Amino acid sequence: MTQIPASKANPNNASSYAQHVATLVTKYAQLLAEDQSVLIHSGSEQHYFGDDRGIVFQAYGHFAHWLPVNRPDQFILVKAGDTPRYFQVVPQDFWYDQSLQIDAELEPVIHEVFDVVQLSSIEEVAEQADLSVCDYLGPNTAWAAAQGISPAKLNAPALLAPLDFARAVKTEYEIAQLRHANQQGLVGHAAAADCFLAGGSEYEIHNAFLQACSLLEYETPYTNIVGLDANAAVLHYQHKSRVRVPNAQLLLIDAGSRVNGYGSDITRTTPSQHCHPVMDSLITGMEALELAIVASVKPGVSYPTLHDQAIAGVASLLVEHGIAKVAKTELVERRIAHAFMPHGVGHLLGIQVHDVGGHQRSASGGRIEPPAHSPALRTTRMLSEDMVFTVEPGLYFIPMLLDPLRAGDAREALNWPLIDELIPSGGIRIEDNIRVTASGAENLTRG
Repeated sequence: MTQIPASKANPNNASSYAQHVATLVTKYAQLLAEDQSVLIHSGSEQHYFGDDRGIVFQAYGHFAHWLPVNRPDQFILVKAGDTPRYFQVVPQDFWYDQSLQIDAELEPVIHEVFDVVQLSSIEEVAEQADLSVCDYLGPNTAWAAAQGISPAKLNAPALLAPLDFARAVKTEYEIAQLRHANQQGLVGHAAAADCFLAGGSEYEIHNAFLQACSLLEYETPYTNIVGLDANAAVLHYQHKSRVRVPNAQLLLIDAGSRVNGYGSDITRTTPSQHCHPVMDSLITGMEALELAIVASVKPGVSYPTLHDQAIAGVASLLVEHGIAKVAKTELVERRIAHAFMPHGVGHLLGIQVHDVGGHQRSASGGRIEPPAHSPALRTTRMLSEDMVFTVEPGLYFIPMLLDPLRAGDAREALNWPLIDELIPSGGIRIEDNIRVTASGAENLTRG
């Protein structure tokens, strides 16, 4: 195995990683029958249609939950009562470097907590165990079926439901990775803000973030959102314009870093000296609102109540800044405020940026639907200790959503001349990553 540079290593990981794996061994033992085993597959490489160029690979979440190895065709075999086996497939290949990039501290621990079996091809996996009697978790069900695994054992809901549900609550090791990913991400955000205030383009700001975090673009946990002015109102804005914007008003950057498979998800909105004064004040108000929502976090709180708090806070800001002409309660009841914040207040976070199980009712499965007024809300669960998620209220001036209000019954409720002034400013989002503690919250982003 090739070790990653020391600058990327997270100190004091070894013992907490060993305990993390022990926790997973116990969890799986509770789910598996006495003779039952499960093969967990990282996934297989995919190529663009009609091309031999590979699509950037991301290991399947339940594999990455065990191992910080982001490589195709890696396998873990878990059987109750046995040491988990890691089938480490390293092809013999002179076209591409096949060495594995693994945290220097974790490499020896992996050999302690797993029975590591080194193989040179995926075909050799079947020689190590009778796969036909295994359950299979992973994306390549065609390969699994070809090994004789029955359809009923391919990503069986009876296994996936409790595993998905449990991923919301993090071990000490996982929380440490997320803390480190946040620390790295904040370095990138500071560099991005400096580049923006110096007149940089979206493309230059994006590169400033990557360089500060010492990341290649494909190593980020998700595609960076880097929007100047009106582009900040495109929620998942995907472009990075190379054109500098003279007198740009604000930057909205939604970007994170990744450590051992765990990604931070941080958004900051930075005004320039050219920012519209009302928008500048709204940014300050949204910062305060975000922190107030974080202060409401504790075990036993229903996540949708945090979303309701965000919508109410946005309504208050609309009234306070003269954007709305009616009371806050009316803005909420008539769903006018929702047009200014059309997304949910956050989502579960971990190995996947939008982690699994956000709507799950219990470990047995089921679903708690988001409220009708906010169908985009990604999490509807009750908060519990060591759950990790984002808190990211937003306030945007999106013509597509505001034009129906202008033409409808809400026309008299809003100050349209001021809204028209603010539309070129785009929007605001402030986002931190939050861990639930025994009595409140730890803000992983702000320390």
